[in-house]
Amino acid sequence: MGGSRSLPKRVLLSIVLMGFAGQVAWAVENQYFNVFLYNAVIPDPMYISHMVALSAIVATATSILVGAYSDARTTRWGKRKPYLLFGYPVWGVVTALFPTAALLRPAVLAAWFAIVWDCIMTFFGSTAYDANFNAYVVDATTVENRGFAMGIVSLLGYVSLLLIYGFAGFFIEAYGYFAFFYLVGAVVSVLGTLGALLAVEPQRRAESGVGVLSRIKESFSAEFVKKHKDVFLILLASGIQGMGYQVYFPYILLYIQHYLGFPLHIASLVVFVAILSGIIAAIPAGVLVDRLGRRTVALMALPLNCAAVYALSLVKGLPDAVALGIMWVSFSSVLGVAMGAWLRDLYPEEKRGEFSGYTILFNVAFTMVPGPLIGSWLIHAFGERRLINGEEAVIPAPVIFQVGAAIALFSLLPMLKVKETLEKRKVERESASQAAQRLN
Repeated sequence: MGGSRSLPKRVLLSIVLMGFAGQVAWAVENQYFNVFLYNAVIPDPMYISHMVALSAIVATATSILVGAYSDARTTRWGKRKPYLLFGYPVWGVVTALFPTAALLRPAVLAAWFAIVWDCIMTFFGSTAYDANFNAYVVDATTVENRGFAMGIVSLLGYVSLLLIYGFAGFFIEAYGYFAFFYLVGAVVSVLGTLGALLAVEPQRRAESGVGVLSRIKESFSAEFVKKHKDVFLILLASGIQGMGYQVYFPYILLYIQHYLGFPLHIASLVVFVAILSGIIAAIPAGVLVDRLGRRTVALMALPLNCAAVYALSLVKGLPDAVALGIMWVSFSSVLGVAMGAWLRDLYPEEKRGEFSGYTILFNVAFTMVPGPLIGSWLIHAFGERRLINGEEAVIPAPVIFQVGAAIALFSLLPMLKVKETLEKRKVERESASQAAQRLN
């Protein structure tokens, strides 16, 4: 799209519209699908763990396969645009229809209908967003303006989280789940489709003759893994941290609502305030990571984050929940910035796109499958039994935070085996600059 540092307005608007629509949909799917399944269908966390795990598998498989297919095929309408125009409106419709599961009986049938429906929603969401919107952002930007574009996408993620957590609880209590999901579905369909229509794809590039499976096979050859072992170690560390996170996160609103006894809108506000602190922490975290180094900051942030997560199990009242929630998300934000920069420093230059896919594999499938299952088992083993809407329910227990923190702490083992990358990258940049000056 040229070498300009600024993005064309139409491209920027398309990124904002599709990015916001997608982030809203994922924010709702990641938390309020779980809340709806528990509160309106069946109060058993086992079904939440099944839903999270199966949708994670669908998301990973879809993003890899559909992404590879769109890489290899160019239609007369473009490479990404057909998938965007198809995916976003259907994604919104499927999201809007999710609460129809509550109309079915018995509750077990309704629960499995919701799980399957979430997987269908995830397929269209991953087709539109994970596989093609993310690729479109890279296609439509250059080295000069890609950082700005990715900053916009990241900001949209935080804005959508703040909006959902600050608004959803009040809206659901006032108008119910059906109206909430109808509204979310409409936002996703309308804004996503508008963004897709505005999308401007770059000039079509020659398609590579190298097969996707051949590239993947090469990446996992013994020689390649040995040469790039550091990137796999950090992927492993990131996956372990994510697994610990997924032990408790799918149940956090339910924990605040049913274990601590706060109304849903208060529970949502607690998470809202915590996320806001994460945004604030992310700004200085980036500066800190560039000055002190990725490894140094990550190794400091991890134990602090784990301590904050463990402390969430000790919450007794609203002030505790807010204060510890701020600590938890703030340290998580710092850790995420450090790990993200460290990992991207280590990406093989010739396979950056491919390794972005492996990041999804390690951070989604390898975390969202075992993590919620562990959390569900812990809740069943240690949770309190109560009646909710006339049915026996198992209430999430504090142990999910304790175990989640312990699992995440194990990521220190692979992290300690990887050296700092900041100075190495600085040396490489200086060498490249000196070489360019000599040529001139």
